[in-house]
Parts: sequence; C-alpha cells; structure tokens
Amino acid sequence: MSLFQVRGGVKLSYRKELSSESPIVRMPAPKRVCVPLQQHVGSPAEPVVEVGQWVGKGQLIGRAGRGISANVHASTSGMVIAIEDRMAPHPSGLTQPTVVIEADGEDRWGELPQPITDDFPLPVTPKELSERVAAAGIVGLGGAAFPSAVKLDMRYKHSIDTLVINGAECEPYITCDDRLMREASSEIVDGVRIMAYALAVEYIIIAIEANKPQAVKSMREAAKADKSIRVVTVPTRFPMGSAQHLLLAVTGRETPADRRTAEVGAVVHNVATARAVSCAIRRGEPLVSRVVTVSGLGVREPANVEVPLGTSVEDLLAFCGGLHPVPTLLIGGGPMMGAPLPSVHAPVVKGSCGVLALTASEINEGPESPCIRCGKCVSACPAGLVPVEMAQLVRRGDLQAAKALGVQDCIACGSCSFICPSHIPLAHYFSFANGKLGALDRDARRQDRIRSLVQARSERTAREAEAKKAAAAARKAAKAATAKVAVAAAVVRQAHHERGDAETCLQEPST
Repeated sequence: MSLFQVRGGVKLSYRKELSSESPIVRMPAPKRVCVPLQQHVGSPAEPVVEVGQWVGKGQLIGRAGRGISANVHASTSGMVIAIEDRMAPHPSGLTQPTVVIEADGEDRWGELPQPITDDFPLPVTPKELSERVAAAGIVGLGGAAFPSAVKLDMRYKHSIDTLVINGAECEPYITCDDRLMREASSEIVDGVRIMAYALAVEYIIIAIEANKPQAVKSMREAAKADKSIRVVTVPTRFPMGSAQHLLLAVTGRETPADRRTAEVGAVVHNVATARAVSCAIRRGEPLVSRVVTVSGLGVREPANVEVPLGTSVEDLLAFCGGLHPVPTLLIGGGPMMGAPLPSVHAPVVKGSCGVLALTASEINEGPESPCIRCGKCVSACPAGLVPVEMAQLVRRGDLQAAKALGVQDCIACGSCSFICPSHIPLAHYFSFANGKLGALDRDARRQDRIRSLVQARSERTAREAEAKKAAAAARKAAKAATAKVAVAAAVVRQAHHERGDAETCLQEPST
C-alpha cells in the first residue's frame, strides 16, 4: 500500500528502549483508589454511590452526564469512604469530584453484563454494540479520552467507509501500545472487527510506525484471516500519531481545520481502545484499568504496567522501584504532548498513557533567547502554520490577529518548541492564546444567548401586550354589543307593552 506525503514533523530521540522490552505486568489494586468522575472529554459523570457503600470491581459509580460524557466504574472492590474534590492529574493542581474507595483486598468483580461470545456476524445490532461500549465507559486511550461510543455513532451523521486503527505511538519513551500489539494482538483485532461491524465500514487500516517491527508482525499474524484488514507501516516521524495526519498518510484524505475525520469519511481509534472494546463485549468488563508506560532515567525499573484507574502516581512509581535519582520533571503522558504532573498524589486516569520521570540530561531546555528568524518552526509545523509570527502576535496581546493566522488550528504537538534553537516556548504561547480565545468564544456565546433570551422576552412581552389589548378591545366590543342587544330588547319590550295597552283599550266597552 502506497502512503501519502505528510507535511512537517520532527525526528526525535525516542528512547523507547528503556521500556520496549518490558512485558506488561499487572499491578495489584493499592489500598486506596481515588477515581475522578471526569476522565474524559465532555461533562463529568454524576455519582450514583454513597459514602459507606460497598462496591464491586466494575460496578458503576458515576453515570454519564448530559451531552458528551462517559460512565465511570470502580477499579477494585471495597468501601466508598469519600465523595469529595481531590487533585486532578493536571498542571494546574485544581481539584475535581472524586470517588475514594478503600480496597478490601479481594478485587472481586461486581455483576457484569452478559458477554457476547458469538462469532461474526454478531447477534446484536450496531446500535446495541455502541450502547454496550458506552455502558462500559470506554474512551480514546491514546490520550484524547473522547467517548468511543460517540465515534461509533458517527455513521448516523456522516457517510463513513473507513476505520483507521492508530498504532503509531509516536511519543518518545511511551511503549504501552507497542507491548499491547505484541501481547494482545488477537484481542485488538477482535475489537477492531467489532468496531468495524458497528460502523459498517468497507475498509479497515491498522497503521503502525516503522520502529515497531515486532508489533507489525504480531498484528499481521492476528489479522491474516480477515482480508478486509490491512496492517501498514508509516514513517517514524513525530507527530504521526495525530489522527488527522495519520489519516492523511494512509488514505490521502485531508481533514479541514475545525472538522472531524468523520466528515471526510473515516473514524480513527487507538489500538488500546480496540482491546478495551473487545474486553467489554466478549467478557462484559468495563474500562477499569489501562496499560501505562513508566519510564525515564529517574525511574529505577522502567516498565509497562496495567494499572487500576484511580491509583496514585506515587503508588505506581513505588511499584516500579521508586525514583532514583530525583527527577527534574515528572510528566503525565509523553514528553511532547504530555503535561507536568502537579504531584505524585495525582491519580492514573483513562487518558494516562505514561508517567515519565526525567532527569536534567533528558530535558531539551535552555535559556530563552531572541528569535533568529531561522524558519525551523515553520518547516516543523505539521499543521502548516507560521509559529514565529503567531508567537509575536500573542506576545503583543493581539489574539484576534493570531486567530486569523490559524492559532486555533494548532494541535499542540510541541514540534515548534522542540526544534527552536532559541528555546522559545512557542507551544506554551499557543496554548495560552487558545485558552483565552476559548474563554472569549464562550463569553461571546453566553452574551449571544443572553441577548437572544432578552429579545425573546421582549417579543413575548409585546405579544402578550398585544394579546391583552386585543382581548380588552374584544371585551369592550362584546360589552357594546351586549348593550345594543339590551337596548333593542328594551325597545321591543316597550313596543310590545304599548301595543298591549292599545289593544286593551280597544277591547274595553264604553260607558
């Protein structure tokens, strides 16, 4: 299969060898898990348990909120000891509603849905499959954490013919998807086929970066019985794992700015998401754990660990032998698109693909110096933007001009910051600008909503006033008509009375 040219990107020192040969190990449930009610894009889940209640592993503890949302389940069995605000795995250190479970040590599953073990074609409708995926709380495990059932329902909004499975894993250090493709390839392929059935697509492409030859071999072996699945290798270049760029590379379809891949006929899912779908359908298991890469020179024993969701980073690092030497930076996710962790007390969530403990020797940092106009950031930008110009506008506070140059099309890959010889934190400028622009857009929408409500109220008040006026006029007209009828009736009665008197006079005898 021929590939298509993708613009921009950078070559990195991947350092995947630190953990790529470490098979996945399952971490026992810690003594306590703190499960956030929002581990996904959209609105938070609403708690459906109470303090003092025993819950089984896999039991629903948070029901999906309105709109785009996802269910949340207990990652081990035990007692709910608190439902309170706890630290989120976000650089801000802000808190979010969290269900705290004291583990009972049994790790006992609660009641699970009846599994579907039939071969294809499955004895359920695509809509029922999507509903089961939603019930299992599955979200994109590549890092975006977008509710997977929403993507599976895209067939009802757009004409979808292609399913692309993202096995690129282009972030340095991160090897959890690589190990999953090597060790759970049959489950992944089964999940891929289930999703393809739900989407009713014609083409299935599993795309893997060329630096994972063993994963390519395992996936091809697992998929060889299904002729509709093609396993292809893509160039090792960051950010090949971006959904839009991966789709362009394997199909030639370019996703317009501010649009989803579904609008050009394709849906992109991660390999770990496919495995989670298989577990949900074939075993009835909701998403309660995920594989996380723990790596960096600051970790004693780099590893790929299947971790119960809600486990603290501190407990995970202890499971991997602890920290040595003390790292300079602790990152959740990859070094390019991940974010600094506010504390080791932050929990592992559905979108946590990695925990990195990086030493000073691993960090590409230096004092910021003036831009030398070398243009490297422009060449590296996979979105075709001009980072140097946008950064100047953001510095000056001219966000609308930066918006006009396309700052909102930035995918926050960090390629521009990485390659900048002046160590200008370009990606930080764009994240700041997009945060501000997002807030301004929300304010504008809120003001528009207020104006529309005020206008609607004014129009309603005017209509009510007109209705009252018309009703008053009608009552007046009715009263006048009633008066006329009364007068006419009185005249008639008077006439009848006078005629009656006259007739009486004519009938009386004369004296």
